[in-house]
Amino acid sequence: MLEDARITLDSRQRKIVIVFLILLVACSIYYGKMFFVVVNLLVSIFYLVTILYKFFLVLIGFVQKQEIVISSSEIKKLPEYDLPVYTILLPVYKETGVLKQLITAITQIDYPGDKLDVKLLVEETDTAMHQALKKIKLPEFFEVVIVPDSFPRTKPKACNIGLSKAKGEYLVIYDAEDIPDADQLKKSVIAFRKLDNPLIICLQAKLNYYNPRQNLLTRWFTSEYSMWFDLYLPGLDGLNAPIPLGGTSNHFRVDALRKVGGWDPYNVAEDCDLGIRLFRQGYRTRVLDSTTWEEANSRLKNWMRQRSRWVKGYIQTWCVHMRKPIFLLKRMGVINFFSFQLTVAGLFITLLFNPVYWAITVTWLVRTEARLLSGFFYPTADLITWVLLISNGIFVLLNVLGCLRRSYRYLIPETLISPLYWVLISIGAWKGFLQLFTRPHFWEKTEHGLFSLFKASRNL
Repeated sequence: MLEDARITLDSRQRKIVIVFLILLVACSIYYGKMFFVVVNLLVSIFYLVTILYKFFLVLIGFVQKQEIVISSSEIKKLPEYDLPVYTILLPVYKETGVLKQLITAITQIDYPGDKLDVKLLVEETDTAMHQALKKIKLPEFFEVVIVPDSFPRTKPKACNIGLSKAKGEYLVIYDAEDIPDADQLKKSVIAFRKLDNPLIICLQAKLNYYNPRQNLLTRWFTSEYSMWFDLYLPGLDGLNAPIPLGGTSNHFRVDALRKVGGWDPYNVAEDCDLGIRLFRQGYRTRVLDSTTWEEANSRLKNWMRQRSRWVKGYIQTWCVHMRKPIFLLKRMGVINFFSFQLTVAGLFITLLFNPVYWAITVTWLVRTEARLLSGFFYPTADLITWVLLISNGIFVLLNVLGCLRRSYRYLIPETLISPLYWVLISIGAWKGFLQLFTRPHFWEKTEHGLFSLFKASRNL
């Protein structure tokens, strides 16, 4: 039975949390200052280890090209009569602004139309999209699939409905603003056949942005994505570790995806959850050297909604998979279990602790620690400050390496001040964390179509 994020913590986990909190309060009263010193020391160690592990993974991705590379000659040799039916899921909600762009992007994919099975997943209540579709003549290989209005109202629920109707041997998901490389489907078919391994059931293509120059936020976002998809995920691939998937351009073997139950409809980071679930069930994901171009959020409020949803989903994913930690340890193995802790829990823990660390560091730097950091925080203020400074230096370096891998050298000046971007990410993380207590399954919609594709073509 598929474990899902219908509830964030099950009854057993809630009891453990309550007992843990009671112990924390009791220890803080009984041991006083020493208790806080130990807690700060442990958190600082975990924080630094998480950042160093990320640096290690990015370094692997930078030094060694781990992803699967398919040459143009291999694509030319691929006979079209031998191509399998390929399903493309397009979950769209209030995306009338980029609908024509999406249809154009899909029709320009280099794949026979009679072997494409495109499912346009439209919410029953999305009247604007229904009206827009009435005015457009869709290609014959497009099918509009109506997603019934029921709880939860999420992208993974729509994808599961699409999966149930999929006709293809392989399946990929694209978001509404996506422009995949024209040869991506053929690369995927060749890669699956070359690997010839039934346990490898997912290929994650890379994501990047077609509007990196738009403003400071899109520059930061592009450098982050370049690091994540071009270096960080290939690093995990190189270690054969669990890979948290991106939200789009995941290519699957349809039969295997159905066996694992598809996506968790209650998880707002269903991609991360599915990547971990595939691994714990014995399957593997590889990274494919092909890019899907997306629109980077250029407005802070819009970007914050997206980021808070991602972090909220990472917390949901960790809570779901840690319901039986001993079982998870046995299934994953010790090394991969700790990799999961550092890549999933480490991501949201460092983001949530960042504001606390920044406050302590700023206080330390202005030399008023004797007054403000006396007592509980002062004994470890030096450690916290150095951990944060080192981590910020690594954060900058990682994003610079991402820019270098993509040959985005013009983004490096803004990347040097990316610790400010890290502050924004932490604000989004806290927003997502607090939302777990009020609206855990609420899907904060990201608005697309804020950038002209005509302008974008000059920025690639």
